[in-house]
Amino acid sequence: MKLDRMLAITLELMSKKRVRAADLAARFEVSTRTIYREIELINQAGIPVVSYTGADGGFELMDGFFLTKQHFTVQDFSVIYRLLQSVEGAVGDRYTRMKDKLRSLHPKLESGEHADDLFFDLSTSEPDRETVRGIYGAIGRKNVIAFAYQSASGTMSERRVEPTRLFWERGAWYVEGHCLTRSARRLFRVSRMSGLVIANETFEPRGETESVVPEQPPLGIHAHLRFDKSADPRVSEQFPGECSHEGDYIDVRTVFYKEEYALSVVLSYGAKVVVMEPPELRRNLLDALEEIRRRYDGLA
Repeated sequence: MKLDRMLAITLELMSKKRVRAADLAARFEVSTRTIYREIELINQAGIPVVSYTGADGGFELMDGFFLTKQHFTVQDFSVIYRLLQSVEGAVGDRYTRMKDKLRSLHPKLESGEHADDLFFDLSTSEPDRETVRGIYGAIGRKNVIAFAYQSASGTMSERRVEPTRLFWERGAWYVEGHCLTRSARRLFRVSRMSGLVIANETFEPRGETESVVPEQPPLGIHAHLRFDKSADPRVSEQFPGECSHEGDYIDVRTVFYKEEYALSVVLSYGAKVVVMEPPELRRNLLDALEEIRRRYDGLA
């Protein structure tokens, strides 16, 4: 996942004038220290990233820098090019110029010769990755897909869907399409799908205008954290716009989309933070601390 994240960070730097460490950390759900380490690795790889401090600080590519063939293989460019094509379809021609630059470096990209090398490595596990690949192919061929789906409440159901769009949002893959089982347009989280089958049955796009009903909305964990003032400025940098400075402590109200990440953030601050809400996160934190304590039992 480190290489995938470094590639995604590079794309962010290519598409924006300046990017803050805190924004990158929030997007990829890692600490700002991880972002700084990976920016350094990107620099060592030959891509010059300039760092600026202050209120308007952040990272940006050195003026006049451009990618050459020596930095990425054709397969690497294929991944970037296909992702840009997908984004271009969603937001118009904002990335057309960047896509054209990549095509000029590797003309084979447009021919699709290396389409089989496309990996959806943003997935968090191999099963998800295979499912995303299958859905991606089904969308292109307009094949109906069938799968078992677990709702947010844990209810299982069998679904047949005409998939029309695949996208990455808030750390997870989602597929949108017309659910033949429910006779309505639906949004499904890929990680809750299992037993994907690509049917021989094809479909024609419906051109539906009704709103999409998410089967698994990414609600997230709404957390209230209380930090010692001594944890600043790291807290202010990691949670921009979410801090309330109250005398000797800093209150932060934020949303985490993965419990594992929420626990890693809280644990990284040691005794300088208290989980005020929700109670479930506090209990799970205490369980994690107890597991850590048990691991040290019996050690000299």
